[in-house]
Amino acid sequence: MEFIDSKLAEYAEQHSTEERDVLKKLSRETQAQVMMPRMLSGHLQGNLLSLLSKLIQPRQILEIGTYTGYSAICLAQGLTENGKLHTIDINEELETITTKYFEQAGITHKVVQHFGNALHIIPALNEVFDLVFIDADKVNYIAYYDLVLPKVRAGGLIIADNVLWSGKVTDERELTKDADTKALHLFNEKVSRDERVETVLAPVRDGLMLIRKK
Repeated sequence: MEFIDSKLAEYAEQHSTEERDVLKKLSRETQAQVMMPRMLSGHLQGNLLSLLSKLIQPRQILEIGTYTGYSAICLAQGLTENGKLHTIDINEELETITTKYFEQAGITHKVVQHFGNALHIIPALNEVFDLVFIDADKVNYIAYYDLVLPKVRAGGLIIADNVLWSGKVTDERELTKDADTKALHLFNEKVSRDERVETVLAPVRDGLMLIRKK
């Protein structure tokens, strides 16, 4: 679902920092070889993730949902010199692609890849995170949020992707029949009412919830 006119979207990309060559190559390979390429962050959202990371200058980043590594490459751009990005995905078959492009992006030494169930991996991570990006299975967004919030420093940022779910979160029929839509709506309701944080739901691409821990 397009939230703004396609010409305006193209105009926005034209007037944003050009997509890096390694990201263009990764995008093309994802489109050609991987199922559900719509899951890729893409140029405009990737630029926003990169910019937010550079503003925060995180020492520790957690990403839940690596996919083919596009967002990880963007987020890693803001890491401090000795910073680390922990990224979790349940699909080990994507490791060949992610490893290749992390090497091409020059961030291999900054990335720790985890494969398996994030609900089991997150509790074992003994880090304080400055930035968290949630972009995995939607039915567990609330569970991920509850697990990571205690691990985020005061002033740290959590970003959750796909929170508009192609506009379905405003459709009463979808809320009753679709588990992902219902889960995302409940997540949006929960965090917007959580007094421990302040939030902005930004209608960028498929919706980004920006959550700052007080």
